[in-house]
Amino acid sequence: MNFIKKAGLIVQIIGYLVAGTNHFRNQASYLRIIPPYIPYPSVVNIISGILEITLALLLIPTKTRTYSAYGIILLLVAFLPVHIDMLINAPLQLGTLTVTPTLAWLRLLLQPVLMLWAWWYTRKE
Repeated sequence: MNFIKKAGLIVQIIGYLVAGTNHFRNQASYLRIIPPYIPYPSVVNIISGILEITLALLLIPTKTRTYSAYGIILLLVAFLPVHIDMLINAPLQLGTLTVTPTLAWLRLLLQPVLMLWAWWYTRKE
């Protein structure tokens, strides 16, 4: 694995570990962005956090990396309604962060980039 791909993998692992942990540390912010039509937002938040942490850890072993990368892609697809809803409701306040329409657009447009980044780790060397 070349240096850039390996460094990107490490960044992704750390990023999803931090994001997953954040679901438990800042529950109120995540509950605020879960659209009202999604039932049991607290449970959805907890499951999302557990999945992000688990998928991050499964990126580490080469045997599970491809499955984990596809799982991350599916998780990012599942998060699209949240990002679309944030865009519709922007501006909104999440703790100390104000999500402006521009920031909401950037977050939404980042999703395909993150999906492609995860997909990169499904490719054999």
